This record gives sequence, C-alpha cells and structure tokens, in this order.
Amino acid sequence: MSTPYEAVEPRLPHHRVDGAPGLPPLILGPSLGTSLAVWDPQVPALARGHRVIRWDLPGHGGTPASLLPEDGTVEDLARAVLALADALGAERFAYAGISLGGAVGTWLAIHHPERVTALAIVCSSADFGDPDRWRERAGLVRAKGTGPVADTAAGRWFTPGFTGAPAVSALLDDLRAADPEAYATLCDALAAFDVRADLPRITAPTLVVAGRGDPATPVADARVLADGIPGASLTEVAHAAHLAGVERPAPVLAALLQHFATEPAADDGARHTEGTAVRRAVLGDAHVDRAVARTTAFTAPFQDFITRYAWGEIWTRPGLSRRTRSCITLTALVAHGHLDELAMHVRAARRNGLTREEIQEVLLQSAVYCGVPAANAAFAVANRVLEEEEEEE
Repeated sequence: MSTPYEAVEPRLPHHRVDGAPGLPPLILGPSLGTSLAVWDPQVPALARGHRVIRWDLPGHGGTPASLLPEDGTVEDLARAVLALADALGAERFAYAGISLGGAVGTWLAIHHPERVTALAIVCSSADFGDPDRWRERAGLVRAKGTGPVADTAAGRWFTPGFTGAPAVSALLDDLRAADPEAYATLCDALAAFDVRADLPRITAPTLVVAGRGDPATPVADARVLADGIPGASLTEVAHAAHLAGVERPAPVLAALLQHFATEPAADDGARHTEGTAVRRAVLGDAHVDRAVARTTAFTAPFQDFITRYAWGEIWTRPGLSRRTRSCITLTALVAHGHLDELAMHVRAARRNGLTREEIQEVLLQSAVYCGVPAANAAFAVANRVLEEEEEEE
C-alpha cells in the first residue's frame, strides 16, 4: 500500500503517497524540525482507508530550502500544499498536521473551506506564544546552525521517560540535517502566526489533539482551538509531550481513525487492491511483476490468496510497523530454512528502512533461538544480497 511518489515540479514539496489511488485523500503535515517520517507510526493504518499524502517542510527531509521565500509565512506553506494537492488530483482532502503542520491546516480550513473535508490539529496552536522567543531562536540558528536547538529538542518533544527511546535519535538527526536558514525563516513564520480571531470561520469537522505534558503547545493552547472552532472536539493524550504521535502512537491513531472515519476494507476486491499496493511497496515492482508474469491457471488461486491474506490482511494491520514486521519475517524464514524467501525479504527489509547493522542484529538474535547452522546459512544469503545492493548503488 505504500507507493513512493517523488515530486518532479521544483515548486512542489517533496512528498510520499501511501494507499490505494481510489481512496479519499488525507494530507499529513509535519512539525518544525521533523521530516514526513514523524507520521510513520500512523500511516499504515490511515492508508487502509485513505490515500495518505505526506510532505516535507522547506529545508527539511527532501524539500529544498528554496521552496520558501526569504520572508516566508504559514500562508506560503499552505499554498505549496494546495499546489501539491492540485498536482495529485486531490480537489478536496482531509488534513492532519502537527504543530507548524497543524497551523498550515488551520490556515487552509479558514481560507479555503471548500477544499478541506475534515481537519485534525495535533499539538499545535492558534498562535505560538511570545514572538520574540521565536525570533531569538531564528537568530541562534542563523548564527550557529540547528545543532544547539537539536541538543535541547528531546526535552521539548518528549516526556523525560521517553527521551532515550530508539525513535528519538532518528528524529533529532532530521533536525540536525535541516537547512538553518529555512528553519530560521519558519521560526519567523511561527512568530507572525495568529489566527485566534479567525477560528469561528472554520467549517470542517475538527479534532484537536494535545499532549498533556507538552511544554511547546500546552493543553491550554489546544483548548483555545477547540473552544474557538465551532463543533470541534478535544482529545488529551496522557504521558505525551509535543510529538505525541511518536511517544503515544496508539491513542493518537485511535483518535484520528475515529475522526476521519477510517475503516478497513471489508470486501475481497478491496483487500486484493490494498494487498497488491503493499506487496509492491515492500517487495518492489520488479519482483511483483515477475511473479505476476509467471502466474498460471494452476498457481493463480495461490497468488490471489497471498495477495489478499498475507499482504491485504496482515501486512496492512496497524499494530506493527513494517520495520517490525520485516524483523519478524526474517527470523521466521531463518528458523525454517527458507533461504530463497529470505533473500527476497532481506531486500524488503532494506526497502522498509532496516539498516545493514539492524539486519545483522536480527540474524545474530536468530542464531541464539533458531540455531547456529540456520543462522550460518542466513548470514551467507544476507551477505550476498547486501553486496549486490552495494554494487547496484
């Protein structure tokens, strides 16, 4: 179900599309300092009922800093999102955004209500506090880069008990990699943002999500949004700070699924469509094309079965990430000595984001519980696949 879509137009944000083409579009906006990966915990489940479109801020992830004018504003970001939606044929769309990404969605719902079918504002605000504080951060980043901000970001993004979690380091790496001038300009944009007086103009069904331990956009800010937007609902997430969807992915996902009325597809045809999409995303188009080309009248029922059941039912479930599912799959294949399948799933694991070092750790763990001979054969297969990958690079 995950179909990477790289922007071709230079004025479009870098983005990724997940979900079957015919599903209703849902655009996800990131927080300042993060890439579209900040939505990874929620995408597999959301993409079962939506065509999920994630985008990167200018100077973040894959979007060039040049997309943002020198005096760029939240409105400029919103217009870039509209251009992206137009390019992807999303005339009307649901929208969810975190912090700055939420501000973009709020602006869109105020100024383009005809485009936004439903809105979720996550750990965000109608205004982001003392403008001087943002201008000071902009000055710091222009002078010293994003390093000093990254050094203290974990304490703003997460509660103390979560700052050592594995997911945190990758997010901090994204922040350190952000373009300093673009980051600083976005700080200036947050300093100037204030739509408190315009909140009653929002007509889209709106969900506001707040982390109870969020020091950046506290619950009081969320209540201003919920009280100001007609009919808005508020969900407070306990034991979560600013990036609540990373720290407490399950309750945030549950709130989003309920709000956007996302339901898993129930019929076999839809499961087959979803299964085909996720099978291509995990195994690659070339592999799936070869499997389809080799299908005969005798093997067709089995191909249909694995597409609907393995890929359309199991790999699309929201309970585990694709990275985790890859780890489990590698271990099971080692245990049963399915070496041809193992080679295929080593490639799939790399496509799902596992590093060579993480695959090594999975195989070492397998050696303990599956046996040294099984792991020995698995290491040989994985080494061959990874060397082939290096040659291709």
